[in-house]
Amino acid sequence: MWEPQIATTFGVKSKQVFSVLELLAEGSTVPFIARYRKEKTGGLDEVQIIDIKNEFERLEAFRKRKDYILQHIEEQGKLTSELKKLIDECSEATILEDLYLPYKTRRKTRADIARDKGLEPLAKVIFEQKENRLLQNLKPYLTDSIQTEAEAIQGAKDIIAEWINEDAAVRLHLREQFEQHANLFAKPARGKKDLPEAQKFRDYFNFEQRLTGMPSHRFLAVMRGYDLGFLSVKAEPDPEKSLRWVKRKILNGYNDLSDIVADALDDSYSRLLQPSLENEILSNEKKRADEEAIAVFALNAQQLLLASPLGEKRVLALDPGFRTGCKWVCLSERGELLANGAIFPHEPQRQIETSQTTIEKAIREFQIEAIAVGNGTAGRETLQFLQNFVGETLPLFMVNESGASIYSASAAAREEFPGHDVTVRGAVSIGRRLMDPLAELVKIDPKSIGVGQYQHDVNQSLLQDRLTDVVTLSVNKVGVNLNTASQHLLSYVSGLGPALAEKIISYRKEIKGFESRDELKKVPRLGAKAFEQCAGFLRIRNSKNPLDNTGVHPERYDLVKKMAKKAGVAVTDLIGNEGAWNRIELEYFIDEKSDIGLPTLKDIKEEMLKPGLDPRGQAENVSFNISVRKIEDLEVGMQMNGVVTNITNFGCFVDIGVKQDGLVHISEMANRFIKHPSEVVQLGQQVSVRVTQIDIDRKRLGLSMKD
Repeated sequence: MWEPQIATTFGVKSKQVFSVLELLAEGSTVPFIARYRKEKTGGLDEVQIIDIKNEFERLEAFRKRKDYILQHIEEQGKLTSELKKLIDECSEATILEDLYLPYKTRRKTRADIARDKGLEPLAKVIFEQKENRLLQNLKPYLTDSIQTEAEAIQGAKDIIAEWINEDAAVRLHLREQFEQHANLFAKPARGKKDLPEAQKFRDYFNFEQRLTGMPSHRFLAVMRGYDLGFLSVKAEPDPEKSLRWVKRKILNGYNDLSDIVADALDDSYSRLLQPSLENEILSNEKKRADEEAIAVFALNAQQLLLASPLGEKRVLALDPGFRTGCKWVCLSERGELLANGAIFPHEPQRQIETSQTTIEKAIREFQIEAIAVGNGTAGRETLQFLQNFVGETLPLFMVNESGASIYSASAAAREEFPGHDVTVRGAVSIGRRLMDPLAELVKIDPKSIGVGQYQHDVNQSLLQDRLTDVVTLSVNKVGVNLNTASQHLLSYVSGLGPALAEKIISYRKEIKGFESRDELKKVPRLGAKAFEQCAGFLRIRNSKNPLDNTGVHPERYDLVKKMAKKAGVAVTDLIGNEGAWNRIELEYFIDEKSDIGLPTLKDIKEEMLKPGLDPRGQAENVSFNISVRKIEDLEVGMQMNGVVTNITNFGCFVDIGVKQDGLVHISEMANRFIKHPSEVVQLGQQVSVRVTQIDIDRKRLGLSMKD
């Protein structure tokens, strides 16, 4: 039904849309469809499939809304063939609601009260503006409830104002005026201008800007000030210009009745139309700004989740602190806690020698291969302390610890480390983030990982849905080790979820590890569909079947055997054997009946040549200028090394090692025009910057990447 419309919207074929919707209806997940059903979808990627899914859901919700409206109007006995045709052909939600407005169930209005008093006939005569002598003879409209002519005229005006408000053509015209010409005005809320908390919004104390084209971050900043009660906000176009067409449509003459209708029009605009359309345009603008902010947050979250891992190495991790000391932990190659303790190398204790001895002993005893230091309070000082005696013997990494405290206080952390306090759990999280960022970050709410812009001001439901998609796609892009993955990580694997992930963990403990993908079928409640969806994304090292440690789906194992036979080698000899693959003609194995085409065959070949290749690369370290530790040490013009910690629509923030990230505005990111910072940088990227501005009082740094 919706296939042609969705296909046109996204520039794809109706057949592709039909296949995606069919697969989704059968219970297939987005990662599975994108990876293992390319022949059916024509090679659509995850983003395209999600777009199709969301658009289908939106159109279905719109259809159901239409059905409800038609039924509701019909129950009132007011559904004409003309109105039904207008509703059936309507394609915009706002226009649909305009058509429904006169029939909507609502609280009693001033117009309703006037109708109850019998004033609708008077309103009709006045609205026609033809009866010149009407005002000289209003006695027929006076009753026990309407005792004066002024009351009668006012009641009629209330009814006329409502008619104008409910006129679909009037609303459409004014909506266009608001959409194209509305300005956003902001000023201090009454009595709030001099409050210290309001000063962060002082840039908007006398603010006016056209809404069309306003950067999303600026709009969200203004609305945050409004929501907190520090700003008064209004949005509208020039009322006089906007109402010219409406007046020409409604006012038929220049007699006394026209003057009454003109008064009703002014009342309708100020009391009904302007507030309604203002709310509508602010809501639409908020939705647009939310979508932009969420897109930025999702991009950042994805880059953070897909940050390069150190891999399976023994790590010593420190959660730094001054007065309370630095909590340290030693972790095995699999992230298991081996030992923990605390050192106090900083003020006020300054136990430098004792702290050094403790760390050196832990390094020797647990054969540590790398050190991770949280980038929070005392992070730089702790890193410097370690550099003084570790030198270049071990790699030292600064690790973004945003959200580590949230994980350390969570039920999952308490369950994993019931005998340790939050500081030890936090240090473990920092070390595991270095080893495998994805596996550790999935344990916390993505909103808490410290990237994005205005994530607490946007639609939380929409944000959560988008971030869930990001986490799911990231997990399935990398693949998961079935025998080491946590329940949190497994729950994001295609076709699983929290309940099945828990079943897998329990069964894994029972059998002491999976030896093949096929054993998944023995997990309680994991049926054939779930196995189909998840198996290709789960890896088993040292399995009897080498394909179990690749991205080749079990449904294609027989196909790989045929390909190996054709090449005259065993399946194991196909792995990493480019010579053998060069002897295989992929076209020979195309089988349309089994949905085996070149996309699937090419994927199999690529996976077999580089089995288990992690798409994230290897973790790299950044070296800060050790002579600069705080913002007061900086000077304009200094060249600094840094790492990108956050990306927004207006630029990126860079950690240069002074506890306060600096902003590289988008205009300072390149010697060419760029539309978005993501064209130049990625989260976690090492960059060289020049200090351009220092504001110690407001703790703001301006940086440039130019030249």
